[in-house]
Amino acid sequence: MQSKTLSLAPGFTLFPTLKPPHKTLFFHQIFILILTFLAYASFHASRKPPSIVKSVLGPTIQSNSSSSDTGWAPFNGPDGPHRLGELDLAFLSSYAIGMYFAGHVGDRIDLRLFLVFGMMGSGLFTIIFGFAYWFDIHLLSYFIGVQVVCGVFQSIGWPCVVAVVGNWFGKEKRGLIMGIWTSHTSVGNIIGSVVASGVLELGWGWSFLVPGVLVIVVGLLVFCFLVVSPDDLGFEMIDSGKEIEMNVEGESVGNSEKVESEEAGLLENEDSDSLAAIGFLEAWRLPGVAPFAFCLFFSKLVAYTFLYWLPFYIRYTAVAGVHLSHKTAGILSTIFDIGGVFGGVMAGFISDIIEARAVTSVTFLLLSIPALILYRVYGSVSKVTNITLMFISGLLVNGPYSLITTAVAADLGTQDLTKGNSRALATVTAIIDGTGSVGAALGPLLAGYVSTRGWNSVFFMLIVAIFFASLFLIRVAKREIEKMVNEGKGILSSVPAS
Repeated sequence: MQSKTLSLAPGFTLFPTLKPPHKTLFFHQIFILILTFLAYASFHASRKPPSIVKSVLGPTIQSNSSSSDTGWAPFNGPDGPHRLGELDLAFLSSYAIGMYFAGHVGDRIDLRLFLVFGMMGSGLFTIIFGFAYWFDIHLLSYFIGVQVVCGVFQSIGWPCVVAVVGNWFGKEKRGLIMGIWTSHTSVGNIIGSVVASGVLELGWGWSFLVPGVLVIVVGLLVFCFLVVSPDDLGFEMIDSGKEIEMNVEGESVGNSEKVESEEAGLLENEDSDSLAAIGFLEAWRLPGVAPFAFCLFFSKLVAYTFLYWLPFYIRYTAVAGVHLSHKTAGILSTIFDIGGVFGGVMAGFISDIIEARAVTSVTFLLLSIPALILYRVYGSVSKVTNITLMFISGLLVNGPYSLITTAVAADLGTQDLTKGNSRALATVTAIIDGTGSVGAALGPLLAGYVSTRGWNSVFFMLIVAIFFASLFLIRVAKREIEKMVNEGKGILSSVPAS
């Protein structure tokens, strides 16, 4: 995506040795991966507090200790789970709607400034949510309003970071690179859970204040050092995934005559590209966009139900006959995200080897169904079985979710039918993740209502959602298998010889 870059990040003025030829393209690629990783991890860390404090805000529970929870109005009544579900809906619905617009805007303005704007707003409104603790606010409209605005700011993050990474990396080994990089969601969840749980004893407001400050601090780093495109530093990427390093004056090290002869055409194409980003409906019609978007709808429904309700579920479900504390439940829930880290990397690596994103996603989805059944049935037997089955569930649930939101979105946004218009990347990313975010909004809301009928009903809902997610990719997976057969490739033959 060639967004409009107003100026180079100020950090490169303060530290000129970061520019070429002092630093290579490889150095900046790694640097961009790390910086965008930290940026989106901080976004996710600031989303985690609502799930951690649910058990504190929600209905009372008689625990094994001498004290009992009092809750926080208006969430501590009999309809408390409903109100908590509506709180999640407020955030995630505005996040989903904002995602579509964020992709369009991101295609047309400086991505660095746009991303910083989203991070500052997200941090600020996360902190404002926590102010309710110190100012003794109990108005449902206050919490809903803050979540709606925060969701809009949060929606800016994903299209921006995916577009930036897509600018810096070719398609070769994209699944593995994106699989490792996309663990930022799980790492962010882990950081958010540990931080929010660690300060929970000081008061639930601190669980929002600290992650909010974290996003703002990382946002300052992004403002100072993020470079949107290799072109901004004098590097040029070519389609094969290889690179041509440019000198400080912007001339290529080799093939100078060819570059000079094609200069006018390149400039003309760049100008036309900057004026005409791909349309919203046109992006929907790109092959593979709709199936993967609707698959992600159901995948994120499952993933975000765990994201927002797992600490609550662990707190309210006795493990080996004992109800765990708020802090222990919050920290224990990070096992699901740790499994998600391995799942994202594994799914990306496997999809690179067999060159079949849909086949990989469907396999993970179908295997996650028995994993969830086992977790529900045997997760309460002991803490060891709970941790083991939670890890496996996180690995299988987050694997396809991570793969679709990164490598698949990047592949579809830069496919041949976009006619070289790399500006389709943020729009396609926004469509896929925006559609998924609609499911993410519905999942926690439905869980809040369905949980009053028992957690077996919640797990049944999740299993049905996984089934539909895999169903949307069956035709795409079939075409991938047929392609491998026609090319004489099998899964084993795809593995390079050592």
